[in-house]
Amino acid sequence: MPMSTLVQRVASAANLNEHSVNPNSHWVNLKGSWTTNIVLIIAFRLIFSVIPWSTPELSWTLTNLSYCLFQYIMFHGIIGTPFEVNQGAYDNLTLWEQMDNGEQYTPTKKFLTVVPIVVFLLSTHYSNYDVPTFVINFTAVLIVLIAKLPAFHRVRFFGINMGQNDYN
Repeated sequence: MPMSTLVQRVASAANLNEHSVNPNSHWVNLKGSWTTNIVLIIAFRLIFSVIPWSTPELSWTLTNLSYCLFQYIMFHGIIGTPFEVNQGAYDNLTLWEQMDNGEQYTPTKKFLTVVPIVVFLLSTHYSNYDVPTFVINFTAVLIVLIAKLPAFHRVRFFGINMGQNDYN
């Protein structure tokens, strides 16, 4: 398989203004969204703990897997914006790439990077460091964290999440 189809880089949007507000990603910087992440984790944990055959190990693992899946889909799996802003500058970007106009290491991005790590550590601890469960939890958090790395900003593997204008 040629390398050009394995890894592709999304073109930079030249018309992004650092002072403009993107309504698709602006809400992520609000403190209420931080609280919502914590409430979501607690809700996942409570839902999985009331399943009759569920053990604490299983419920924490399912919480970790669910939160990682939620984060991946929400921040790295969906491209574009439902709003018509900046003449389509955000059409080929994921929400993570849209946040803070692509700036890395902002407080929100740090928070959204640390939270999956904390949930992973909790799930590992409550599963009594069981190796198969550790591997499952580690794989899930690793996938989410790799997608957040600055080296993978605007990078697409196997053409996944390539926008319609990126093929030209």
